[in-house]
Amino acid sequence: MQRRKFGDTGFNVAPLAFGGNVFGWTADEATSFSLLDAFVDAGFNLVDTADSYSRWATGHQGGESETVIGRWIARRGRHDDVIIATKVGSDMGQGHKVLRKDYILQAAEASLKRLKVDCIDLYQSHWDDENTPLEETLGAYDQLLRQGKVKAIGASNYSAARLSQALEVSKAKRLPRYATLQPHYNLYERASFEGELQALCLREKVGVITYFSLAAGFLTGKYRSEADFGKSARGPGMKKFLNARGMKILDALDDVAKRFDATPAQIALAWLMARPGVTAPIASATKPDQLREILGAAEIKLDAEATQALDQASA
Repeated sequence: MQRRKFGDTGFNVAPLAFGGNVFGWTADEATSFSLLDAFVDAGFNLVDTADSYSRWATGHQGGESETVIGRWIARRGRHDDVIIATKVGSDMGQGHKVLRKDYILQAAEASLKRLKVDCIDLYQSHWDDENTPLEETLGAYDQLLRQGKVKAIGASNYSAARLSQALEVSKAKRLPRYATLQPHYNLYERASFEGELQALCLREKVGVITYFSLAAGFLTGKYRSEADFGKSARGPGMKKFLNARGMKILDALDDVAKRFDATPAQIALAWLMARPGVTAPIASATKPDQLREILGAAEIKLDAEATQALDQASA
């Protein structure tokens, strides 16, 4: 499998990342361990998580996903063959997003402890914090990089204007620069990344890992009517996709999937892998067969006809 240059992080990654939001939530520890083992055994190497995963679940406070990954790393006794990306700045109960220097330094120590590592491979600003100067946030990362506690930094959910501003501050103040971006991007959600933000990432050689790559499961084709909402905890959230455009996208996915002897999920991920500027889509799995399915997307190379059909259906 051909690995891709991940911005200027110094890492080369397989074309699909494992979304760790499920660890300790919809996948218990034993299941998570077996999924992570299978992911790495298949030649993939990027796992994405956050300190806030899975704070939304009843009885959880955040850090559950990092804790499971940390126990997996401890059990293996190594993680030199896998890149662990985590995030900071999400609302952890304080009622707002925060990227102050003191907060980042404290949160980094907590993440390192949960992950049971000496150094975070990729540390990402989960959400923009417009109340904290970019110089202060980048200054915190500078300290962590100098201390050897972080190897590279990235941003998530930044607009083109704010990412551009952050890159300018890095250059002007000789501070570390965001090497990666994690945007919400998939066949259904295209407008927020395509255009100015995509062009900026290409121009500045910022590596891109997309989240909600399967639109929370809609692009798997599992949800085609309200009768399907009971299929998972995410079911009721599918209502917003059940419109003329959403059904047109599913029809196109069905057609292309049939031609490539693949599944709609594999085609949706293959489409993302081929988008200009995208290094690797992030996708989650809670069962071995789901994992095998999404990993299979890396073997699919869409032709011009398939790409055009998907582009047109989702335009």
